[in-house]
Amino acid sequence: MNELEDRIVEMLKTIYDPEIPVDIFELGLIYEVKIEDDNAVFIDMTLTSPNCPVAESLPKEVEDKVASVEGVNSAKVNIVFDPPWDKDMMSEEAKLELGFL
Repeated sequence: MNELEDRIVEMLKTIYDPEIPVDIFELGLIYEVKIEDDNAVFIDMTLTSPNCPVAESLPKEVEDKVASVEGVNSAKVNIVFDPPWDKDMMSEEAKLELGFL
């Protein structure tokens, strides 16, 4: 990863799903981070469920926090449900934290 992408990932690791005590990156909710030549950032992410109670607020929080990263000119989140999220998408660290290992 390049330096800007590293900073973006570090910022993503400060955002938590309010129902699960693990950050959204380790949960596997971030599918892709694309950085354009003009440092516009596009993020494909999902939610643990289409009926997630933070479906409205979480994407905006991700956009705002990523846009605040030094070097990022703009940030846009695209919510996707394909492939659907499941616990196998979590990092080993997240599975350990939640008692799945």
